[in-house]
Amino acid sequence: MPTDEEYAVVLFDGVCHLCDGAVRFILRRENSTLLRFAPLQSEAGKALLMKYGYPENYLDGMIFIENKRAHDRSSACLRIAGKLKLPWRLLVVFLLVPKPLRDLVYRMVAVARYRWFGKKEVCSLPQGEDSARFL
Repeated sequence: MPTDEEYAVVLFDGVCHLCDGAVRFILRRENSTLLRFAPLQSEAGKALLMKYGYPENYLDGMIFIENKRAHDRSSACLRIAGKLKLPWRLLVVFLLVPKPLRDLVYRMVAVARYRWFGKKEVCSLPQGEDSARFL
């Protein structure tokens, strides 16, 4: 069963090239190794979606779970940025922008992400030392 009690968890679309790139970006720039990751399509991802009130087939974007609270879309991305090294951490200031405006920009990218960046047939998880951080 996923452990969202000890760690913050990033749920991402496992077949989206943009999302996969974002996870690799986070892994290289995070401030600590306390983040865990799960594709939305995985059993762990689906269990966490259901636990936090999202439909099991949710694919509308990233979700960030921290302190027993789920944040989606732009809020997820900006809260994740807060876990990264400088200068990326400074992006949290955009949480001051009203969520509907932030999410409008997020949705424009999310709707076109497969067309712009492509889609994989299956989710590929990292190998090596990072693999232990995936639920």
